[in-house]
Amino acid sequence: MAISGGEVAKHATKSSCWIVLHNKVWDVTDYLSAHPGGEQLLARLAGQDATEDYDAMHNPDLVASILPPSSCIGEFDTSTTHKLKQRPQNPEINHTSEPAKADHLSLSSIISVDDFEISAQKHLSPTGWAYYASGADDMYSIADCRRIFRLMKLRPRVLRDVSAVDTTVSILGHHSSLPVYISPTGLGKYAHPDAECALARAAGKDKIIQVVPTAPSKGHEEITAAGNAHGTTMMFQLYVNQDRTRAEATIRRAEELGYKAIWVTVDSPVLGKREMDNRLKAKEGTFNTSAGVAKSSSSGLLNPALVWEDLDWIRSITKLPLVLKGVQSVEDAVMAYKRGLNGVVLSHHGGRSIDTAQAPLVTLLEIRRYAPHLLTKKAPNYGQRKFEVYLDGGVRRGTDVVKALALGCTAVGIGRPFLYSMTGGYGEEGVGHLVSLLRSEIETNMALTGASKVKHLEPGMVNSKRVEMEVIDGGLVKL
Repeated sequence: MAISGGEVAKHATKSSCWIVLHNKVWDVTDYLSAHPGGEQLLARLAGQDATEDYDAMHNPDLVASILPPSSCIGEFDTSTTHKLKQRPQNPEINHTSEPAKADHLSLSSIISVDDFEISAQKHLSPTGWAYYASGADDMYSIADCRRIFRLMKLRPRVLRDVSAVDTTVSILGHHSSLPVYISPTGLGKYAHPDAECALARAAGKDKIIQVVPTAPSKGHEEITAAGNAHGTTMMFQLYVNQDRTRAEATIRRAEELGYKAIWVTVDSPVLGKREMDNRLKAKEGTFNTSAGVAKSSSSGLLNPALVWEDLDWIRSITKLPLVLKGVQSVEDAVMAYKRGLNGVVLSHHGGRSIDTAQAPLVTLLEIRRYAPHLLTKKAPNYGQRKFEVYLDGGVRRGTDVVKALALGCTAVGIGRPFLYSMTGGYGEEGVGHLVSLLRSEIETNMALTGASKVKHLEPGMVNSKRVEMEVIDGGLVKL
């Protein structure tokens, strides 16, 4: 028999806390103290239908992957909703069925990637902007990514036939029309109700690759269906659950849904201090009882106990290619190859984990100096297995992409700008416009550099002298 609203309303305390999620009743009493957003965040929803608040931050499937099956105590009797404990609506949730219309700028007026960010700040809620734009502590690492790109200078070659420019690359054996992929990002619903599904459709139309987060705003079945309808190549970003049974179930599900590779995130064993997010909560007078949205949304994802041996275990249970996302040193890039991985992403989590971490482009130069064989597509010192290096962080211009490729990267990841491109009601159309801007800049700058194909980009086309002084000089672990 279904559980009534009156019965749920009786369990509205910290000692007995029930909530309704998608017409199922969950007993979250034992989970209160473990909730990353603080127990008060859940306790204030006790005895209520918490679906709307939950969906604003999480995809529908996350709760089942975090709580044991015994916590789901039954179906909810929807005819008794009026008997639940009631409360005011959350002002951060868009209660309209349609996204806001883009009334400030036509897409034709947006002519650079940064224009989307300016537009997004006007349309995102304060919470949404704080979550997307925030970084750790003083946010030096965010700014440093772009500083390093600007310090590097191009050395174009002339009198080369660039009448036709080919921007295609292969990413883990899969075709991409651009050397750019969509990085996994959290809480896409703040940007647009269709979130990752809009990204999936646009990626398919433009023939680029989408890496989908472990806990997206939309369900994985819905996202993959949207992508499959447009021929999108999709890969899966994995946060490794501390419970290996659950971790394996997540990997098996990724395989069943047709994801082509697994990108294991390793640069956030714990959550960095997101001060922009925390200051907003402090301003609202809720910081002492409820942590920022970043901490709330990371519920059950982070694993401070993850070690290299866990990667061996993952390698043993799946045949999908494995990429290590979040490598920040040449030593770990070499370790990843030795452990049998297929590639690494040089990234510091968009400057959101540890502040003052060196820019990914500096890590790329470390590899060029101390382990250049990793950038030759096949590493001769360790055999003939293909190994790919990607870079994710601060890429905003076609010149940024050209520099990274010339220095040995297979492709680059872009995250925040794809979120910004959907805000203000732009949705899928905004994503498509962003890709067209990137495509135009990459094609133009490849031609101006003297490269008609990606493989023609070479280290000599980049003057990295001003950045080389930032590369560590000695003191490395034996490679």
